Amino acid sequence: MKIGHYRWVILALVFFATTVNYLDRQVISLLKDDYLEPLFNWSETDYANIVIAFQISYAIGMLGVGWIIDKIGTKLGYALSLFAWSLAAIGHSFAKNTAGFITARSVLGVSEAGNFPAANKTVAEWFPKEERALATGIFNSGSNVGAIVAPLTVPLIALYWGWQWAFILTGAAGLIWLVFWFIMYEIPTKHSKLRSEELTYINSDTDETATQILKKVSWYKLLGFRQTWAFVLGKFLTDPVWWFYLFWLPSFLNKQYGMSKMQLALPIAVVYTMTTVGSIFGGWLSGYFIKRGNEVFRARRTAMLIFAVCVTPVVTAQWLGHYSYWFAVLIVGFAASAHQAWSANIFTTVSDMFPKKAVASIIGIGGMAGGLGGILIAKTAGILLDYYKALGSIETGYFIMFMICCSVYLIAWVVFNLLAPKMERVEL
Repeated sequence: MKIGHYRWVILALVFFATTVNYLDRQVISLLKDDYLEPLFNWSETDYANIVIAFQISYAIGMLGVGWIIDKIGTKLGYALSLFAWSLAAIGHSFAKNTAGFITARSVLGVSEAGNFPAANKTVAEWFPKEERALATGIFNSGSNVGAIVAPLTVPLIALYWGWQWAFILTGAAGLIWLVFWFIMYEIPTKHSKLRSEELTYINSDTDETATQILKKVSWYKLLGFRQTWAFVLGKFLTDPVWWFYLFWLPSFLNKQYGMSKMQLALPIAVVYTMTTVGSIFGGWLSGYFIKRGNEVFRARRTAMLIFAVCVTPVVTAQWLGHYSYWFAVLIVGFAASAHQAWSANIFTTVSDMFPKKAVASIIGIGGMAGGLGGILIAKTAGILLDYYKALGSIETGYFIMFMICCSVYLIAWVVFNLLAPKMERVEL
């Protein structure tokens, strides 16, 4: 029987939205050293404060955006979020000082908070459990594609048209996406292009009725479940590592190896190409374990442990980088790809443990925790790097940061399994 494949078309829309999301947020890190830092006389702490402004607003946005998306629906919630963050991205071009960038980053953070709650809710609505981790890995790889496209395009735009146009053109990409979203998206039960066989397959492993899915749940109630805290603490511990790679990797390669922005394009593209593979493979692996007869909780737990171990070699990046900077690039790329594989699985545990009506709310709460962790790591990075930079040994600051990055995943894995050992289903 032919099931149909329209769910993959919907996933493509989510993939491109996530690509735009990360393209917009990475522009500032690529312009920092060659344009913005000398123009506005930024220190590492100034840059850290700008990053923190984004992360505080992102965390605040996550506090309520998941609940809002659960309340007004995926179609409208996703559209409003993307429209707002596109305008905020364009708004960076009008900044005249550090305070202006802090304002623009704050608006960007609040509005970008809607992407992952909406994306994960879309996957929960459109995919059965055995495909959700793979679908999550695919759309999550959009963040890697955005991080690849950014270093290949942003420096060239800034070189030929000025740094302002780098923000304007990348921000405008989201406005184009909105047209396709409104034309092509609707929830499965209302979609005119969805075959009945595919709808049956999508709902094959759930007993949630349409009424149950539409019924809303207060996130205050959700905080009473151990499963919520398993996800929240997992995100709090591991999301900051991704923030560190995203905002400091270009600067690390510049400071450690003297690479210009044009020279950085290929190494950064290699890192995020690796993370694209990691994201998709991570989603596939737990699905493979499920198809081999493993229980869902065991499949997710095993996959997450594998990827937590794969992160640990990042502590050797600088040591091997003395022989060739490509060793450092490849090791950081391997660790970052393991993060994305971990992320594909921990995101999917939400729809494994909670009904669809609560998915965006839980993702939002976890995203807020990840944002708070990102604030801590950004402040830590700013203080450490400024301190060791003043001593003429900034590489020591980066080594300490890599030590933190290599250890938190195993801690998060232990915490997650103590709180939700069998990922029991929550009944609301």
